[in-house]
Amino acid sequence: MRIIARFIFWLIGWKVDKTVPKGINKCVVVVGPHTSNWDFVLGKLAFISYGVKVKFLIKKEAFVPVFGWILKWMGGIPVDRSKNNNLTEYAVSLFDSYKNLYLVFTPEGTRKYNPNWKKGFYYIAIKAKVPIYIGYVDYKNKRGGFHSLFEPTGDVDKDIEHIKSVLKQFQGKYPEKGIY
Repeated sequence: MRIIARFIFWLIGWKVDKTVPKGINKCVVVVGPHTSNWDFVLGKLAFISYGVKVKFLIKKEAFVPVFGWILKWMGGIPVDRSKNNNLTEYAVSLFDSYKNLYLVFTPEGTRKYNPNWKKGFYYIAIKAKVPIYIGYVDYKNKRGGFHSLFEPTGDVDKDIEHIKSVLKQFQGKYPEKGIY
């Protein structure tokens, strides 16, 4: 699968960043800018090319027959967002359940412009005592992948500003939706 993913990137003219997570068994992965459904496809291919299995939380409504099975196979974990079921605690429990876990989040929470990021990914990393890996997609330069490892300090606003400053240099498919 890694060879196929790399071939697809070569075919479409994209490159995957050479930064490969080494020695990291568990982390929260925050990816941006998220402006298109194509981000998921490119991200999944990038993770495959790295040989990294990732999981992601997705609304349970997407898990309809056939498509839902594919989502689960790809690492999707259904969640019910209609009620207050403490997703942070649930996600933290996932880190206790897996020997290796890369849990992916798009902090905007939408493909539209949103300067007010959802902070759940950050609190999950803090409570699970795992680092945050910053991932990116850059349509302008046809690049993507892992950028850098970040250890949360506990100062949520300062840390999110740092992550935004890293991701600000990259351009989403629809740049007007991904300005931080």
